[in-house]
Amino acid sequence: MRLGRVATPDGVAFVAVDGPLGDLSRVTVREIADHPFGAPEFTGRRWPLADVRVLAPILPSKVVAIGRNYADHAAEMGNDVPTSPIIFLKPSTSVIGPDVPIARPASSQRVDYEGELAAIIGRPCRDVRADDAASVILGYTVANDVTARDQQKADVQFTRGKGYDTFCPLGPWIETEFDPSDVGVRTELDGEVKQDGRTSDMVFGIGEIIEFVSGIMTLLPGDVILTGTPAGVGPMEAGQTVSVTVEGIGTLSNPVVDR
Repeated sequence: MRLGRVATPDGVAFVAVDGPLGDLSRVTVREIADHPFGAPEFTGRRWPLADVRVLAPILPSKVVAIGRNYADHAAEMGNDVPTSPIIFLKPSTSVIGPDVPIARPASSQRVDYEGELAAIIGRPCRDVRADDAASVILGYTVANDVTARDQQKADVQFTRGKGYDTFCPLGPWIETEFDPSDVGVRTELDGEVKQDGRTSDMVFGIGEIIEFVSGIMTLLPGDVILTGTPAGVGPMEAGQTVSVTVEGIGTLSNPVVDR
């Protein structure tokens, strides 16, 4: 199932997204009565995709991100490949949806895109074994781990450089039937390909990541796990548009503005 969150003529709702994504004129959304976890119940209301506004598919209690999870990205940053996952948190207030502007703060001279695959947690969990990770995942979506690179380097730790409002675009929807083991992750800036990697090149796979993170903190339904970015990160300027595509899910596009 393809799950989303949209603004309808009657308010905001979780929905199932139906139809061929190659022909958006035939895509419709079905309203979910309550939430998308477990077995969703439907209200019977439906709208054409063109009549709703697609929002971030989830509003998480926390976003947990994995650093240096592609060897080629670690190398381009001048860092060693880690022997265990490097994790950091992004605030829930950094989350935005498709087509919402990424706002570059005046305090940063370099704001970078980082295209990523994101896993969405489907139930409360702690101390999950790697082999059981699939049982706690609702599905997967596309993410952009926007980073004020100069501030990340200046601070050593990641909170300020990763935490600004608008620095975690997510969407356009969540794919619940999805194999994350070997899919393409591509980032384009104004149509020019900047990143072109595959999840099979991740240092730590989804199971290892979930086991590591859930051994530290309880994960709640809707929590987002950013799985790392391949090589090719770089700066964005106001007036540009950044688009991240994950094979089998879709494309997340956001314009860039100065805050």
